[in-house]
Amino acid sequence: MTARVATVYKKWRTIAPLHTSGPIAVTLDGSKLVTCVAEEALLTELSSGELLCRFAGETQSITSLCLTPSASHLVIFMAAPSLCIYDIPKNFSCQLIHPTRVISRAHDAPVHVCTVDPTSTYLASGSADGIVKVWDISTGHVTHLFKGHGGVVSALKFNFPHDPSIVSQERVLQLVTASMDTKIRIFDLMATSRNEHGALRPIAVLEGHVSVPRGLDVTPDGKWLISGGRDSVVILWDMSSGSHRRSTKGKIKSMENHPTLFKTIPVMDRVEAVGFLLPECNNSTSQTSDPYFFTAGEKGVVKVWDSKEACILHSSEGDLSVDQEEQRQIVEAFYIPSTQTVVSAHADQNIFFYSVASRMVTRQLIGFNDEIVDAVFLNPLIQHEINLNGSNIGDSYLALATNSSLIRIYSTTSLDAHLLLGHSEIVLSLDRGVGGRLLASGSKDKSARIWAFSEQDWHTSTSRRWGCVALCEGHAESVGSLAMSRVHSASDEPHPRFMFTGSRDRTIKMWDLTDVPLAFDDAEVLKCRSLTTHKAHDKDVNSLDIAPDDGLLASGSQDRTAKVYEIIFSPRSAGRSAQGEIKLLGTCKGHKRGVWSVRFSKTERVLATASGDKTVKLWNLGDWSCVKTFEGHTNSVLRVDFINHGAQLVSAGSDGLVKVWNIRDEESVATLDNHDDKVWALTTCEDGRIIVSGAADSVVTFWRNCTQEHEQEKAAERAHLLLREQEFVSYLALHDYRRAVDLALAMQQPGRLLKLFQDIRMVTLESGPSSIASVSRNPALDEVLRSLSSSDLALLLRYIRDWNCNAKTSGIAQDVLYAVLKLKPVKDVVDAFDDSTQESTGVRSRAGSGNALKDVVDSLIPYTQRHFTRLDHLVHDSFVVDYILSEMDGGIFEAEENVMEIDTNIIP
Repeated sequence: MTARVATVYKKWRTIAPLHTSGPIAVTLDGSKLVTCVAEEALLTELSSGELLCRFAGETQSITSLCLTPSASHLVIFMAAPSLCIYDIPKNFSCQLIHPTRVISRAHDAPVHVCTVDPTSTYLASGSADGIVKVWDISTGHVTHLFKGHGGVVSALKFNFPHDPSIVSQERVLQLVTASMDTKIRIFDLMATSRNEHGALRPIAVLEGHVSVPRGLDVTPDGKWLISGGRDSVVILWDMSSGSHRRSTKGKIKSMENHPTLFKTIPVMDRVEAVGFLLPECNNSTSQTSDPYFFTAGEKGVVKVWDSKEACILHSSEGDLSVDQEEQRQIVEAFYIPSTQTVVSAHADQNIFFYSVASRMVTRQLIGFNDEIVDAVFLNPLIQHEINLNGSNIGDSYLALATNSSLIRIYSTTSLDAHLLLGHSEIVLSLDRGVGGRLLASGSKDKSARIWAFSEQDWHTSTSRRWGCVALCEGHAESVGSLAMSRVHSASDEPHPRFMFTGSRDRTIKMWDLTDVPLAFDDAEVLKCRSLTTHKAHDKDVNSLDIAPDDGLLASGSQDRTAKVYEIIFSPRSAGRSAQGEIKLLGTCKGHKRGVWSVRFSKTERVLATASGDKTVKLWNLGDWSCVKTFEGHTNSVLRVDFINHGAQLVSAGSDGLVKVWNIRDEESVATLDNHDDKVWALTTCEDGRIIVSGAADSVVTFWRNCTQEHEQEKAAERAHLLLREQEFVSYLALHDYRRAVDLALAMQQPGRLLKLFQDIRMVTLESGPSSIASVSRNPALDEVLRSLSSSDLALLLRYIRDWNCNAKTSGIAQDVLYAVLKLKPVKDVVDAFDDSTQESTGVRSRAGSGNALKDVVDSLIPYTQRHFTRLDHLVHDSFVVDYILSEMDGGIFEAEENVMEIDTNIIP
């Protein structure tokens, strides 16, 4: 059966930078996440990983942001420092949202902390000069100004307590602040007492920390205040002893009772965030029991504490182990009560979701992947995975190698990620085992590792772990390429037999994988045995590939050659270990630069190579001759692969483009463009429907084969067009010009519309003047022009502009233009070119809102003047001809009346 040629690929989804630096925020229901990328803030749907909208920023970085609890507004402070307030829409049809209010000089120094009160009414912001301001979000006005902080304001928290058990409760509106002077201040937002400088006085100043407090939180009933700082201690304050009586004028009557230090808990970690947990998280049902709280800080671990026993109940340490070369400390964390989850942002730009209920990291988001160098699909448990469309997908995970020692494993369903720690230097290459159950990686640390999925807790754990099961060491330089066997062993399990690694030391090693386990179970890492070492090339080995039957091995090198070897492998038998070697069969010479990628065809005995000379070549494995050359990339071709049952090639280059080629005619049938830098990574899913490209711009793009859908759409469009054409002919036969004009505009066929106007004019001239007054001499045409919509009017005026450029069609253009200007008010003509009055969807509206009215008028005026001048000269010349004929000898025309009739219809 002949495979359908794929000609149309569309961008299905992307993995783009999610968080590069700055603060983050999550809605109270835990469904949406706000992150910072460069100078913009992004709003992302957590369930699908879909980007909902971008918030347009300024040219400076974001220093602080927060969401209102109602998720109606987003507040952003820039480094300027300016304040931008955004309205969050209910539907996200608009991808770029501009601020509804901008305050250019909100503070005199950068703002590093801000928070919103529980009612979504007030915003508090603290700056580096020790000033705290409270804003009314709806008006943008400052309601309170607090001074006296000894340095940078480090934390803020509103205290609006509400205790349902108390029927009559005095209203308390407080703001708790912390600063670099290690003091915590409590301000009453309803007080009027001021110091000698006119600033509002704090009702209490709490001293207990010896370093900067970075986290503050208050229980919903306002009875407890917790603070955590970089002095590695957490202090629990009793706020119930600090309830003050207030006079009717708002002044404090007594300062005797103030919040007292209840307990100091050493946490042995520089705290960056602290917060109370819901009472449901406590084992005790008593309302008076000491609350639980969490801490997050320098060690990159979220810890849950029992304040009564001052002990750790559980933590995320098992999932967030510290790596020497990766910055894992937490810079920000907060608790989501609706999902009982602690969200933490780490210094390595990753975001973790730690479930307090299940005591596990339920999700991990990679903020920034940096330069992507390789990618491969994996399929550890295909029976459990379902893609976004609801159909079974064979490749449920995508592994990425970036310029980092950590391997990223993404779920193709939710884009949830998992980091694989093991290599000590940058990972350069990836490959998958038989069936996609194993992952192999090569690194600059001169080793290759094999990873497997842990199946033991599949049904009980939402954290899907991968782990290293085997290690291959022996190369003298970095491992830049590898290939695992394509045929599994004779056992029922898809177990690989061997693996090849290519290194910068110019050698190829063959490894025995007979004893490598297919599942990770925390056992000791197996050290694989090298079967053979072969000096392969004169320069670095860039790429390796194994034929589908495991009979051949191909290698590509910087020495501009590709070599093909015969694989000789003897599996392990009774009393004898596995044996293997490779034997050179032929060399493919012809490239002018280094060979970056080699691939065997799955259906034919051919080899594809991609080179730095901007070409892809196809080689015959019988005589090692080049049979086809594909040219089209403007820079080095870095990756190549066969798709569509070997009928087509896909290639990726340094020009940022991915090209799809037809092998039969050597032509590029599709060019996929979504990258701004070198495309190093290229892989296809098992069924070939999806192509994934990853580039140095940190973007991973999923391209879906839409050829069949495109052909169906084209067929439907042709059928629809044929139906409209039949309707158009019927309207002409019935002299239904109104519907004919409207249909011609809908079909966007200016030539047919011009012919229609010409026919109407001809019929009108032949039938003589109408008894009904008409601007266009045809009442039906007048009604059509009078009832034109804004989009159709703008489209018709553009057609008139084009017709007016030609002398043959200028008469019709002038007739229609005269009728339009007579029948339509000037305001309607102006509004037709205003983008705000155009419809938001449809081809006709897009065509009618492209250019401004001024462009159309500027094009009409010079050609109209030229046509008028030409007609004026023709009239003048006609009088000259008449005079000459009248003066000819013999008086040929003397007997006739010398009256010349002028057809005024052609004069505008």
